Amino acid sequence: MTAWLLAAHAHADGLSAARLGVIYNVDDASSSWVATYYAAQRAVPSDNVIGIHMPSTPVISPEVFAPIRRQVLDRLPIAVQSLLLIWSAPYAVGCMSITTAFAAGYRPDFCVQGCSRTATNPLFNAEGWLPADTVGWWPAMLLPSADSALARDVIRRGVAADGTVPPGVLYLIRTFDRKRNVRAATYAEVELLMGRRLRVSNPSTPILRDLPDAIGYFTGAARVEELPRVHFRPGAIADHLTSAGGILEGNRQMSAVAWLEQGATASFGTVSEPCNLLEKFPDIRVLFEHYTHGDTILEAYWKSVAMPGQGLFIGEPLSRPYGSSVNSAEPPIK
Repeated sequence: MTAWLLAAHAHADGLSAARLGVIYNVDDASSSWVATYYAAQRAVPSDNVIGIHMPSTPVISPEVFAPIRRQVLDRLPIAVQSLLLIWSAPYAVGCMSITTAFAAGYRPDFCVQGCSRTATNPLFNAEGWLPADTVGWWPAMLLPSADSALARDVIRRGVAADGTVPPGVLYLIRTFDRKRNVRAATYAEVELLMGRRLRVSNPSTPILRDLPDAIGYFTGAARVEELPRVHFRPGAIADHLTSAGGILEGNRQMSAVAWLEQGATASFGTVSEPCNLLEKFPDIRVLFEHYTHGDTILEAYWKSVAMPGQGLFIGEPLSRPYGSSVNSAEPPIK
């Protein structure tokens, strides 16, 4: 099957504005504003936009979370298959990320203590996207809203990327951080798979030059020293394999939000100690296979993590650079 037929097939069952629920905190003015802006930019149906009362603490307990999730699911239109959560905190429910907790409900087997494998993702490397209908999951992405100007810029990047089929460079960074460089073992296969669709670059740290035209950037480090020299295209995906990238505030390691601040459209990080098990981090081969065949960022990112319990997905979920654009409102808000 040709690439364009694959993209058309995936898009027919894929995520769209009509299938996205936008959840915001009515007690947080920036959350409310960003939700309104997002719904207008992406033409999200008004019934899909749901305000809730949510504690604004970094981590909430499973007991507090359970009735909140139940309320959201009770109010969701039947067409909704995925969620966008608009706030900066909370980002975790107990030891789980809030994006996976909303997706599947809180379950202790998603974050077993110690360096252990955890519950698996039934959507890993799947075709199509009707997760609520098929497996009873509502995969979620968090758009941090504490900095409303940043949230607005991330939304605009996602909209600007739609249908552009950017060439770009997929940067696969090798570091001397032995524990965090484990994804480098997959880089040769990524290059073999993606080499005819994108330019692939394999620099090693330290990196002292500018890195232009990035559509993907993946590394393993507690802090990414070359970050100011990375220049992203709209629709770019970037993350760093480390223990606490999903802890969005008060963390000695670099937060995943730093990628959005630098110009990426989506990122990923873990909220509790995952060790360096590859299954708990995005598989770049799976991620870009689905992304370049027309999936949205949310679909492609969620399909790339085999054990997502501790993983926080952040960014603009509907960006679809490699598929036909049906997600933008006309005209957008200025």
